Amino acid sequence: MEASASNILQLIILTGLLSIVYGFFTGKNILSSSPGNNKMQEIASAIQVGAKAYLNRQYKTIAVVGVIVLAIVTYFFSYLVGIGYFIGAFLSGVAGYVGMLISVKANVRTAEAARESLQSGLTIAFKSGAITGLLVAGLALLAITFYYIVLINLNVDNREIINALVALGFGASL
Repeated sequence: MEASASNILQLIILTGLLSIVYGFFTGKNILSSSPGNNKMQEIASAIQVGAKAYLNRQYKTIAVVGVIVLAIVTYFFSYLVGIGYFIGAFLSGVAGYVGMLISVKANVRTAEAARESLQSGLTIAFKSGAITGLLVAGLALLAITFYYIVLINLNVDNREIINALVALGFGASL
């Protein structure tokens, strides 16, 4: 791999890491804000329990479908394509799960902040949405870049690299 391509890959990795770091610290900032009074916290807790139950049920169903698709993709293409699909699906699941939990926890904090001012409420709401978006983008950048580097270092031919990276994106869309 030539020097300029290596520099670009390093920049992409740095960008992916920065988005995840920003999401982490923004999430900590949001979770440190006031969750409101006891009644608000009681309602928020019930919503959080429901959201977790929903996610767990949804992910069990998706996992069954995902494993079947993984077997089909691996059988008809190759294990490298299957690994790409798995990486994409797994990281998509992580981003979705973390994003939903942060959003649910941010809801009551947004409501509490909005009692102070509209701007405060909008700020928390925007930041909580940004966490999910940046987590998705950051994980995608890191997954694609690292898997590409692995495939290049394994001297995989270009067609197989393309298939594996497309499968990664296909898995992420699951």
